Amino acid sequence: MGMNVGSGSSGGDPEVMVEMNTTPLIDVMLVLLIMLIITIPIQLHSVNLNMPSGTPPPPTAPPVIVTIDIDFDGTIFWNGEAMSDRAALEARLMNTAAMPDQPEVHLRPNKLVEYGAVAMVMASAQRLGVTKLGMVGNEQFIK
Repeated sequence: MGMNVGSGSSGGDPEVMVEMNTTPLIDVMLVLLIMLIITIPIQLHSVNLNMPSGTPPPPTAPPVIVTIDIDFDGTIFWNGEAMSDRAALEARLMNTAAMPDQPEVHLRPNKLVEYGAVAMVMASAQRLGVTKLGMVGNEQFIK
């Protein structure tokens, strides 16, 4: 038994190697990957906040609170007074937004009211510039 080394031609030129030598390419890529890992800064999972120092002064006066109640049928009450239509509500919201120190607006919807009525009040308040708007009475929605 014999072993055949090389091609079938017994005498001439060796065959040209068609495959690309990827070893140097892999070496360069590994070096670049290591350099990239070393140069990336360490990520700190924190948010830097500029917090005020010292104690804040006590509030000069208690905040004014406006309560908007929405009844089960969509009737809107401003501090217990029924609003006749959306224009009356928006006029009061506009006056509230124009105040230099805006009062807190507490929105208290009934559990049975449609979402559209609540969304209308919230959209009007946002569009007119009321910044201190909060939902109260959410414990009624817990099942």
